[in-house]
Amino acid sequence: MPTPSAGHRELERMAGEWEGEEKMYPSPWDPKGGLAIGRLKCRMALNGFALINDYEQERDGAIVFTGHGVFTFHPEEQLYWLTWFDCMGMAPETFKGSFDGGVLRLAHGGPGMHVRLTYDLSEAGYLGKTLEMSPDGGGWSRLFDGRLKRSRVEA
Repeated sequence: MPTPSAGHRELERMAGEWEGEEKMYPSPWDPKGGLAIGRLKCRMALNGFALINDYEQERDGAIVFTGHGVFTFHPEEQLYWLTWFDCMGMAPETFKGSFDGGVLRLAHGGPGMHVRLTYDLSEAGYLGKTLEMSPDGGGWSRLFDGRLKRSRVEA
């Protein structure tokens, strides 16, 4: 039976439950921007080869956005992959990237939109999140950033 590589085990750092404030910047999806509460539930799956991520965003007492991500590590490419599904009804998006210290940087390009997604685990007990978008991969604008506190560690 195969065993997870060190790259797969790096994903264990995100396992658990996280909650905290997110700042939404004005965008075509949210013209005013504003504050929200972000929640992540992350668990290791598939014998340690994947991390499952369930996300929800709450604003004004209502859940306004949900998403589901599957993270894994591609040993041949030495890259992390995230396949993302959400309530916007678009086709799944695949991001690729790498850890640099405690920061996982992922990106995907077009068609239509380029996206950079950052998960910062460099501060113990906290998860920083940033999402930036660009129509052409040149000029970038921030969609949101957040700082979530770990509320439960996966056993």
